[in-house]
Amino acid sequence: MSTQITNEDLELSVLDLDADSPKAAHRASEERASVSKPRGEAVARLSSLDTLESEAIHIIREVVAEFEKPALLFSGGKDSVVMLHLATKAFWPGKVPFPVLHVDTGHNFPEVIEFRDRTVERLGLKLVVGSVQEFIDRGELAERADGTRNPLQTVPLLDAIERNKFDAVFGGGRRDEDKARAKERILSLRDEFGQWDPRNQRPELWNLYNGRHTVGQHVRAFPISNWTELDVWRYIEREGIDLPGLYYAHDREVFARDGMWRAVGEVSQPREHEDVITKTVRYRTVGDMSCTGAVESGAATVRDVVIEVAASTITERGATRADDRISEAAMEDRKKDGYF
Repeated sequence: MSTQITNEDLELSVLDLDADSPKAAHRASEERASVSKPRGEAVARLSSLDTLESEAIHIIREVVAEFEKPALLFSGGKDSVVMLHLATKAFWPGKVPFPVLHVDTGHNFPEVIEFRDRTVERLGLKLVVGSVQEFIDRGELAERADGTRNPLQTVPLLDAIERNKFDAVFGGGRRDEDKARAKERILSLRDEFGQWDPRNQRPELWNLYNGRHTVGQHVRAFPISNWTELDVWRYIEREGIDLPGLYYAHDREVFARDGMWRAVGEVSQPREHEDVITKTVRYRTVGDMSCTGAVESGAATVRDVVIEVAASTITERGATRADDRISEAAMEDRKKDGYF
């Protein structure tokens, strides 16, 4: 493999020489010639997206090699869609060798559930569903006073992991979303109760991942942890990845609450003083319909969204997720209990 020399390398290489000396001039001339006429095969340089994709695929393959029964969390949201796309590339031309898992709050956007089912059928995947509604019906969970079900996902998630004996679960969490997620390692150990201890995490040096665990424990794997929201959208654009339509600008009846536009729906109704109006909006994230807000936007294409996200100064969760505003440590508290 040849070595590629940059202009910066050339400048540094002659710092210790008299710039006016014939020796310095001759050496610089020879090195410039070697740059313009490299010997052998040129060194290929990966783009930032290629590098992120390569890292993610490496992590996915490592987990499948180390663990007996992994699964991938798939809700139909953009991050999980990108994760599934990466998994299909990791094992192409074979099929994805693990099932997908969705914790259904019962308050999901209908468009997202339809997209989830259509994708699972198209790729011939096994879908495992943990239902919040079933736990409520059995009296094992109770509705919250604020009507939000996102925090209720933890128990059905841990039940599905234990019932199916999953020892590793892929998630689409990214460090730029929330300060609690920024603390977490790419391979994150959960104890026998599904809990996470942010003070007791394993080092991850030189892309070496420690997947050791005992019976009852499992690992959460975050292959796109180092991606940003902009990276995700640039990758969606490059790969031509299909998404639910509500990620793009559309007209919807909404009402203002907590500085966000909430959609009018069966589980999301305005209060007496909240006026319903029609606005052109889109969603940056698609969680529980009762706590996920829309943003005013005219971004009707992937290219439009890329430009919009590039100019944004607030993360998608900060802008549109009411459940993360319960407290400063809302996400970390839920993660300690076993939430993703």
